Amino acid sequence: MVKQLHPEVVFQNYSNGKLTHETRGALEFRKQAEKAARMFSERNQVIKTVNAQHATLVVVIDYMGTIAQDFPDGLKAGEEIKLLGISEFTFLEGKIATIVDRS
Repeated sequence: MVKQLHPEVVFQNYSNGKLTHETRGALEFRKQAEKAARMFSERNQVIKTVNAQHATLVVVIDYMGTIAQDFPDGLKAGEEIKLLGISEFTFLEGKIATIVDRS
């Protein structure tokens, strides 16, 4: 996964229009992705559409996940979440330079 990332990749996650998480650099992104993967006992992502808009690739994704552990915000282990998300990618030197996730 990290091979496709620019060494200085920037990742941002927005939920309901609010920035909830940001990483800078491929190593920091990898650590966050590994942490996020452990938060779910099961995850499934289905790509609905892919569009190029100027220099940005926009991907609409149906997402489903089963919570692996209780979350501080009240979600409980075993609960299932479903959401429609949008991921926006830009590229630099043939690698992913920014990833912006919106849900």
